[in-house]
Amino acid sequence: MKKLLLASTATVLLAGAASAQDVKIGIILGFTGPLESITPSMAASAEIAIKEVNDAGTLLDGAAVTSVRADSTCVDAAAATAAAERLVTSDKVAGIMGADCSGVAGAILQNVARPNGVVMISPSATSPGLSQAEDDGLFFRTAPSDARQGEVMADVLKDKGVTSVALTYTNNDYGKGLADSFQQAFEAAGGTVTISAAHEDGKADYSAEVGALAAAGGDLLVVAGYVDQGGKGVIQGALDSGAFSQFMLPDGMYGESLIAAIGEGLEGSFGTVPGTDSDGAEKMLELAKAAGFDGTSSYVGESYDAAALMLLAMQAAGSAAPADYKGKIEEVANAPGEKIYPGELAKAIELLKAGTDIDYVGATAVELIGPGESAGSFREYTVTEGAFVTDGFR
Repeated sequence: MKKLLLASTATVLLAGAASAQDVKIGIILGFTGPLESITPSMAASAEIAIKEVNDAGTLLDGAAVTSVRADSTCVDAAAATAAAERLVTSDKVAGIMGADCSGVAGAILQNVARPNGVVMISPSATSPGLSQAEDDGLFFRTAPSDARQGEVMADVLKDKGVTSVALTYTNNDYGKGLADSFQQAFEAAGGTVTISAAHEDGKADYSAEVGALAAAGGDLLVVAGYVDQGGKGVIQGALDSGAFSQFMLPDGMYGESLIAAIGEGLEGSFGTVPGTDSDGAEKMLELAKAAGFDGTSSYVGESYDAAALMLLAMQAAGSAAPADYKGKIEEVANAPGEKIYPGELAKAIELLKAGTDIDYVGATAVELIGPGESAGSFREYTVTEGAFVTDGFR
């Protein structure tokens, strides 16, 4: 269990217990970089939750909530840290929804959130290493760890009768963590990983990487990369050379931009992405459609849930000070209590004001387990006739 440290009075003041009339939430995601095609929908989803609370007008007896966006870049820890520092010291946010990618999330946690006593809830930082990070009780995530995704990927391949794969991963905390988790689970199930090789993002040519993967062979290629960067380049190189014709695509490779870029070459490839078939997921799709963006995009539900949990924890604590509400996040997220779904944040606030327990189910069937992360479930999909088609949930 991670050690919980009490924030000093000075730290609480610096972290910014916002006034009753002005609560700011930072939204830090990779608006540029290898996930830039999916982050706009993630931000929009979090802002739906904020708008919902503002429309109710009852949070903390009438506080107005505003969002402040910042660019994590997904991959540049120094830039992400500087952006988060501005959110805290200049914008004086009361919490951070983000970051999106594991490496920058860890950097922000250690260099900004902990020193300033600011709560972070990430919707998509999935590295298993974050489970052991010292966080002073400030870091939570609504997406499940890749320790779980690796097991699910291995189960999917086993069910499809795949016995050997080549594996490539983006050379960072996310890619390495997922690759290690997957390889351990797949080999434990009797499968063979012929090669596990990192690739760098931002290259124009991946022929050398594809050559090594092709030489090792395998029934298919597992690509633990990014949808708008190196993962896409490796797939295109593999198709161009005839090295592989089928790919397994975990969460970082899920995005409409990949289908648009690769086209028919993706037909029959398959993968996993966090998701549920719950009532909350259906309600999230309706909210996203009404707001004019794609509710099926990666981590939309997790982003809504991250923002909603932060705001409801503030109400439960009667305060927007991170030191006050951080201890309420798991309390509002988990049973017992009246179940709360997307679109019901006003109801949740009224219940909390009345002293009634809530169980925030949200868009992703949220259940937080120690240390502060989602138990999670995954959607299994196949690329069929140029679209991501859901096969089931695990």
